Amino acid sequence: MLYQREREQLAKIVRNMFSRYETNTAGGNVSVRVNNQHIIMTPTHMSQEYHCNISPYQVLVVDMDENIVEGDGKITREINMHMACYKHNQQIGCVLHAHALKSMVFATMGMDMPNLTESTQKFGDIPCLDFAPATSKDLADTVKHHMENKALDSITNVMLLNKHGVLITDTNLIKAYDNLGRLEYNAYIAEKALLFDKLGICTIKNKSLKYNVDE
Repeated sequence: MLYQREREQLAKIVRNMFSRYETNTAGGNVSVRVNNQHIIMTPTHMSQEYHCNISPYQVLVVDMDENIVEGDGKITREINMHMACYKHNQQIGCVLHAHALKSMVFATMGMDMPNLTESTQKFGDIPCLDFAPATSKDLADTVKHHMENKALDSITNVMLLNKHGVLITDTNLIKAYDNLGRLEYNAYIAEKALLFDKLGICTIKNKSLKYNVDE
């Protein structure tokens, strides 16, 4: 089996995502660049049909022309969004799309998420992008446009997809999944902080601090 270790790791992480409410039966998909020729990627309907309990062989090996090289399943219709990220920057090694429970509050409301915790400061702003329909070329173009405007060399990207979910990129799967966990904790804190601020219990302070953003 091609890229057995990498496919086993991806299958394990998407199972964790589902059990931790970091995605749901409505969707989510993850891909990893293994070299210049191939990515590995979760198949379509991995959440709806399998509740993310997929085998390593169901993790597809896909070439850069979007052809399946090996694996049991079909390519997700959101492949265009993943490929837009990989083509934006050759150093992007993982694209993670999820319907994470707490972050979905901000995505559904079309709100930028306040970045409040120390562990998320490396993200910078956490924007909610303009709405574009799921799986559409417009959505892939919206993501690509955001990354191009942010910085041509951006590798770590964390964004909310309006009414849809979250999208994260980084150099590898472990870092991208770590970023998802950090984002979800920040979403929980931000929701409570906004309520406290609105009720007059405690004001959100935008004080500039010397955060440690090194890993």
